[in-house]
Amino acid sequence: MEQTTKCEMLLTVNGEQHSVIARPADTLLFVLRTILGLTGAKPGCLNGDCGACTVLVNDVPIKSCMILAIETVEKKITTIEGLKHTPIQQAFVEHFAFQCGYCTPGFIMNAHALTKKHPLASDEIIQEWLQSNICRCTSYKEIEEAVKTVLANNSASLNDNHF
Repeated sequence: MEQTTKCEMLLTVNGEQHSVIARPADTLLFVLRTILGLTGAKPGCLNGDCGACTVLVNDVPIKSCMILAIETVEKKITTIEGLKHTPIQQAFVEHFAFQCGYCTPGFIMNAHALTKKHPLASDEIIQEWLQSNICRCTSYKEIEEAVKTVLANNSASLNDNHF
């Protein structure tokens, strides 16, 4: 039986450094869930279509099933576990932007990045960003409303700071 070579990787996840021993071929999703015990990113399609495994790598939404863990060495990884008490999470609750909840962490990660990168996003930008995630239980209307609530609050804060 062939021995699989493993290597040590230093990953920065949710602001903390973790030394992990993994194969160079292990996906970030596998390492997060299996080695680090961070199960918020969900395995869905495992081919980059559904977005259930979305995390942020250097603040950019990335499908963690499509990137090797070794590619994220010296980068900042944020998982749903690292987004405690963020406005987008509260907005998802207030707008009932989930049903079974399986896809919700991926949507929240993507929506969080959207609200940071495009604080004045148009409906078209919101819809474009949400296309990278799939939900089979609910309509996207509630998810869009949650995003719009956060954007409206961001806009109000920006206006308050200019006076």
